[in-house]
Amino acid sequence: MQNLYETVKKAQMVVQVEAVRVQKELAAAEFDGFCEDELIKATLSGNQQPVSIEITEAAMELGAEKLSLLVTEAYKDAHLKSVKAMKERMSNLAQSLGLPPNLNEELK
Repeated sequence: MQNLYETVKKAQMVVQVEAVRVQKELAAAEFDGFCEDELIKATLSGNQQPVSIEITEAAMELGAEKLSLLVTEAYKDAHLKSVKAMKERMSNLAQSLGLPPNLNEELK
């Protein structure tokens, strides 16, 4: 029974170390999102923290209401890319640990 306990404990440590590694990779990654015509660029980190917003002169001339919509569109695009990358990396981590690839869907 002690061997089983030690094996489980080691497995937990491996999972924790790998999860921290993936989180650090994601935090260091940046994802760019754009609005239509690429007038606005939003950049988010891999853990969905805003990094920057770049607004072109052409976008500034469209007025506050349109500019707000374009910034939101670019932010949503960057967020979608960031979340997709996070899901892919976590799925890869789960597979490398021998877990089924669709485990997340099965738990819902």
